Amino acid sequence: MMLRVALYALMLFSMVAVADNTPNPPTLKYCITGSSSWYPYYIPDSPQAPGLMSELLPLLLERAGVKGQNVPLPPNRTNQALAKGTLDFDIVSPSWFEHGDFGPLFVKSEPIMQITEHIITLPQNQERWANISSIKGKEIGTVMGYLYHDDHEFIRADFKSEQELIKALHRQRIGAAISGDYTALYWSSKLNLPIALAAKHSSGDLVFRLRKERAALLPAINSAIATLKADGTIDALIDKYTHSIEATP
Repeated sequence: MMLRVALYALMLFSMVAVADNTPNPPTLKYCITGSSSWYPYYIPDSPQAPGLMSELLPLLLERAGVKGQNVPLPPNRTNQALAKGTLDFDIVSPSWFEHGDFGPLFVKSEPIMQITEHIITLPQNQERWANISSIKGKEIGTVMGYLYHDDHEFIRADFKSEQELIKALHRQRIGAAISGDYTALYWSSKLNLPIALAAKHSSGDLVFRLRKERAALLPAINSAIATLKADGTIDALIDKYTHSIEATP
């Protein structure tokens, strides 16, 4: 009897020891707030529809076996936090970086979804900005803290958000600006201020820009992206948030 009790106690101790040694899922800190006007990817104060990336990222991280913590920061502080390692990743497009290069501190995931940005202007000025070379040496509206692969070729006129870019165009403060297509069309419709998409500025894919010390998690993240593409989750979220924008004249 004593032997059976001893054996049972030993088994129980072993089970507890194994449980205690089971590693907890890592927690990755990230920021997807953009300018707080980054519709449809991030929509503040909207619990039912918080934004495409706000909904998708938790699903991707859960599928990858990773915990996530969103740390809201303005774009310029996001870049600083990533450089210092206080954030682990963000969601960006290589097309926003000169030569598509994230630099030695980062690795990138497989593509999540496509993203395109254009020169935006007033409808009557569309032809004037039909060629991307027309921005060279000119003052162009940009969002403070955002990355542009060619901002050495034009003069940045920084505003706090895409929403403010649309307003600045109609106040004649700038003649043209750079914005993601969906974001610009949404705010144009929301503010009832018409704009036109002129020359294409960049086109690429949104990816994880992940700190290199977290590179061991990349296979799981890439597998999660592939799974949510294959089962239609990503396409369904894209349609949910962009259908009404695509239908906007």
